[in-house]
Amino acid sequence: MTQRVWTEVDDYISGLLIGSDPALDDALAASDRAGLPQIAVAPNQGKLLHLLARIHGAGKILEIGTLAGYSTIWLARALPPEGKLITLEYDPLHAEVALANIADAGLADRVEVKVGAALDTLPTIADEAPFDLFFIDADKVNNPKYFRWALDHSRPGSVIVIDNVVRSGLVIDATSTDPSVVGTRELGRLLANEPRVSATMVQTVGGKGYDGFAIALVES
Repeated sequence: MTQRVWTEVDDYISGLLIGSDPALDDALAASDRAGLPQIAVAPNQGKLLHLLARIHGAGKILEIGTLAGYSTIWLARALPPEGKLITLEYDPLHAEVALANIADAGLADRVEVKVGAALDTLPTIADEAPFDLFFIDADKVNNPKYFRWALDHSRPGSVIVIDNVVRSGLVIDATSTDPSVVGTRELGRLLANEPRVSATMVQTVGGKGYDGFAIALVES
């Protein structure tokens, strides 16, 4: 019953404040047709990312983990006309679907999709730094490494958002050997002990279940 209510409330919020969006709806449909996992951010979470980017006035965004480009579209729509978003995707099929979705959304001129393992790709885009906003939503075991790279290629005022940091509550299990939980707990320790950032984590419930995200402001 709890999950049903969470999903219904998400649907209510999306219907009330987001509504139907052909480009976003088509992106999800294309993802399903291609057999991609249904792990994109929820519509209200996508809108949150969009608002964060607009509030921040982000002109250059880095996304780690593209999937079918659903969150990419939300973020890229927040950019000014001269803005740029680079998104990194490990799986060539996912990247192919994302490229088509991004083009169909009319955003191909401001989005670059790079294919390959992010830890291999990141050094190739170092010259693009600093980025104003980072959205990290990839393999959780490497989140500490992604965070460190983001921090080293940020500026004071940059914002770093990391998805899926609650893991249905498993993040509190200090004895867990699940690589995603271990990586998430290490990320938490980094956020707590890194003097250059001010950070928090927010628990979320909804159509995607019980999870949460971290948000960090780079202060120095």
